[in-house]
Amino acid sequence: MPTTPKSDYFTSEQEQTARFAKALGHPVRIAILELLNSQSCCFHGDMAEELPIAKSTLSQHLNELKDAGLIQGNITPPTVKYCINRNNWEMARSILNELLTPNLEQNIALVLNPEQLMEPKTKRL
Repeated sequence: MPTTPKSDYFTSEQEQTARFAKALGHPVRIAILELLNSQSCCFHGDMAEELPIAKSTLSQHLNELKDAGLIQGNITPPTVKYCINRNNWEMARSILNELLTPNLEQNIALVLNPEQLMEPKTKRL
């Protein structure tokens, strides 16, 4: 019996969610997004002055965000200007917001009544 490839098991939404989550999975990338969100756009050199990392490391993080589609760059040699891709950011926000929503009410009930999480104590003889 042939096996199903793993790539066929996951939905395109699950794969996109994982790309967004991976891109958001480093504090430097969060700092980059916050910096870009505070301005309409920002040049690579300006970000290198703002963030305490090497330019080459900054470039790697920018590429990760760009590959996920969360930012976009405009290359006009010798400068590169980046800004948040608002459409994709809205999609990421929506996908991540909906990720655990179906069980939210159940989870809230557990937080409000944490004793439900505890196992019943057995009496010792």
